[in-house]
Amino acid sequence: MTTGLRFMVGPDEKILYQGKPDLKCFVFETIFNPSLPIVILWGALDLFVLGNLIFAKGSGKSFFVGFILIHMTPVWIYLSSIIFMARKYRNIEYIVTDKAIYVSGGVFSRTYRSKPFAELSHIDLHRSVFDQLFNVGDVIATTSHIRPNQKSATITLNSILNFTEVYNLIKKLQQDIYTDIMFPNEYRPDVNRGYKTEYKGFE
Repeated sequence: MTTGLRFMVGPDEKILYQGKPDLKCFVFETIFNPSLPIVILWGALDLFVLGNLIFAKGSGKSFFVGFILIHMTPVWIYLSSIIFMARKYRNIEYIVTDKAIYVSGGVFSRTYRSKPFAELSHIDLHRSVFDQLFNVGDVIATTSHIRPNQKSATITLNSILNFTEVYNLIKKLQQDIYTDIMFPNEYRPDVNRGYKTEYKGFE
């Protein structure tokens, strides 16, 4: 387990979950992704044309061979995802604290994201075919903020083990903290007896 994401966790936060995607599910989803049939068909057609060009007589073949190699860009993109699969997996890490969700990822550069529970509007659970095969699941946290493309921002913990426990943990923290903010009823005493909230913080 890499510890590169831990620097984002504040000194007053308690780590409640730390993990990565299930390795077997990650490998299968990378290889057998929805673009695979298109890539196979695309590559087969281009290779057929390329083979005919190589054995054809006449001048100007180099231009068309170069064009076909460029035309195979979707194939190169797919193959690069396989080649750099290990590096991508190594950079993925998830942390859930008593205050926020933290996610890191990337291949060459590394991206770090965080979402405080106070910004989350709802929590969802998704299980793909491979998730069900390997008994894992995706926990998707959606914020109330709307992006310029009119879609809500999300932060996802993909293909994790113990997904039900993590889902219930995040859901409870989100509900308690959001309720604590919306219904304070008091001027922030040591213990906030807000609207039926059970959130008292973590020692």
